[in-house]
Amino acid sequence: MKDDVPNLKDYSQRLRDEANMDIADIQADGGKEAPTKHTQIIAIYGKGGIGKSFTLANLSHMMAEMGKRVLLIGCDPKSDTTSLLFGGKACPTIIETSSKKKLAGEEVKIGDVCFKRGGVFAMELGGPEVGRGCGGRGIIHGFELLEKLGFHDWDFDYVLLDFLGDVVCGGFGLPIARDMAQKVILVASNDLQSLYVSNNVCSAVEYFRKLGGNVGVAGLVINKDDGSGEAAAFAKEANIPVLAAIPQDDDLRKKSANYQIVGTAKGQWGDLFTQLAEAVGEAPPVRPTPLDQDGLLNLFDSKDTGGDFVLVPATDIDMRGKNAKPKKSLEVVYDEV
Repeated sequence: MKDDVPNLKDYSQRLRDEANMDIADIQADGGKEAPTKHTQIIAIYGKGGIGKSFTLANLSHMMAEMGKRVLLIGCDPKSDTTSLLFGGKACPTIIETSSKKKLAGEEVKIGDVCFKRGGVFAMELGGPEVGRGCGGRGIIHGFELLEKLGFHDWDFDYVLLDFLGDVVCGGFGLPIARDMAQKVILVASNDLQSLYVSNNVCSAVEYFRKLGGNVGVAGLVINKDDGSGEAAAFAKEANIPVLAAIPQDDDLRKKSANYQIVGTAKGQWGDLFTQLAEAVGEAPPVRPTPLDQDGLLNLFDSKDTGGDFVLVPATDIDMRGKNAKPKKSLEVVYDEV
């Protein structure tokens, strides 16, 4: 029974050791021997509904077409990361499968939770049912189960982790807080809310860098790009590169809605995702420069955001409304002698 419990201390240390490896090929003996290849573990963050899963599914498919071994892990409680990759079919989650197998007295096997298409291996960590637990804690438990399945013995060129970007606490912040990934990629659009989320992730990366962490931001993918330029301006101010700009296109929208893969050399979007795959592989992790709230608002026209609004302090009378009455003072006033 004791052997079934993962050694979290060793697990955490192995994650740190792997994340601290240089992303570039390491030259042995001063470059006399062939370079040794290491897995790139990349965490992708973005606001819910921004197209993060769409981007990841097509990116991973294109990477596989280019001859890379890719593992895609959905770390969002919605468990929708792999739906586009698998034609809309729901993938059994690791946490749900583990619970069922435990009740049946059986062990979880890799074939119960990991599935493949076009050279991409994919799985969903999952999360607790609504109102029945912490999604972040579910992520931590999911990675513990991956460790038991032999995560560190697997051989992949890329491990892509799809994380919820709206919340960077608890399990959702694991790749940044515990150096589980070498680099972070952001997905955003030309709107304030998605850039707000991306800026929050940059702030988290910068915070843990100050504490001695090693994770950096590799860049920003602009999805649904309408050409207005706010996302590109944010990337420039935050000191991170733009890896690709996926246009706001009706063909992309329809194919995404119909669970069709566009990240393939056989389609019209093949060149775009080829360039993205190459950029993701080559981009080094950099230390971002997060913006403050005013800095974010200044990326937009004040007429669109209300950035020229002036805060007006409330008063006690405002708060009391119809109950507002002059209050007798308790101050003691002494007569002058």
